[in-house]
Amino acid sequence: MSRFVIDASVAIKWLVEEDGTLEALTLLEKAELSSPDLLVAECANILWKKVRRGELIEDEALIAARLLEQADVEVLPTRHLLASALSLAIELDHPAYDCIYLALAIERDWQVATADLRFQRKVREDPTKEFSGRVLSLPEAAAAVSASG
Repeated sequence: MSRFVIDASVAIKWLVEEDGTLEALTLLEKAELSSPDLLVAECANILWKKVRRGELIEDEALIAARLLEQADVEVLPTRHLLASALSLAIELDHPAYDCIYLALAIERDWQVATADLRFQRKVREDPTKEFSGRVLSLPEAAAAVSASG
């Protein structure tokens, strides 16, 4: 079975239909998923923004939040990832909160699945190429899951 650390850009697509929703649902249905507990706060913030912009009404956002609470994702504490995430953020010159997902993936020897193309690009552009295969775009991750059966 494929294993991925997923970030909020993937999880939110389970809750709100947008580009990439089918690929995100493929991961939810066919892969083993984990995420740092940061996922919860990030998804709550995304849902709040969607309410503010009029993309969702409050009841829809609350239902989405309850669905996420029930999603089959192992949610892990982030405290022990702080130093490694900070080191990654400095090395990649990228926000530490995204690097928490990468730090968890490195710890578990898994890959990150993300719809955040900026994050993916930053990792792939790292001159050391140390993490280049560690972060997959959502379509790449969904294709890998489908190919593995």
